[in-house]
Amino acid sequence: MLYLASKSPRRHELLTRLGLPFGVLDLDIPEQRQPGEPAEEYVRRVAREKAGAGLLSVIGNPSALVLGADTEVVLDDEVFGKPRDEADAGDMLRRLSGRRHRVISVVSLVSPARESMAVSVSEVTFTALEEARIQAYLAGGEWQGKAGAYAIQGRAEAFVSRLEGSYSGVMGLPLHETARLLREAGLDA
Repeated sequence: MLYLASKSPRRHELLTRLGLPFGVLDLDIPEQRQPGEPAEEYVRRVAREKAGAGLLSVIGNPSALVLGADTEVVLDDEVFGKPRDEADAGDMLRRLSGRRHRVISVVSLVSPARESMAVSVSEVTFTALEEARIQAYLAGGEWQGKAGAYAIQGRAEAFVSRLEGSYSGVMGLPLHETARLLREAGLDA
C-alpha cells in the first residue's frame, strides 16, 4: 500500500496524476534549517523525516511504501520557506522580482526494507514585479502556505519569464522522479 506523508493538496493532486491508489498520512514535521546546513541537504533531510515519520505511523503494515517530499525556494543560498504572514510574503516576492532562483524538490520513498530518494532542481526566473502587482497578488491570498510565497500553478505563473527544470517539481512533487522511484519499488507508475 502506498501512502503520501503530506497534507499538501498540491502533492495529493500531483500524485493522483500517476494513477496509483494511495492513502494520505496527516503528519506535522518541523521544517527548521540547521545552522550551516546546505540548502539541498536541508530539503533532503526534511523529505526523509516526513517519509520516516509516515512509515512509523503505519509500522504494522509490512507492505507499506511511504512517500515524503519537501520543496523549497532558494535565492543566494537563503531558503525561502512558507511566509509567516503577508508582510513576509511581500518581502519574499520583492526579493525574487527580476531574479533567478532555484526550487529544490526532494522525494523520499521508504518501506520497511528500503529507502530511495530523488532530487529535482529547477531554475526559475521572475520578471520584474511592480509593487501594485505584488500587492494584488498578496490580496488574493494565494501566497499562503507556499514556499517562496508563490504558487506557480496559480496567478504567479505569469511572474515566471523562464523555467528550466520540472514544473511539477516547482509545484511540490516532481512527477518524473516520483514515477521512477515508484517503478523501482515495483509499482506501475
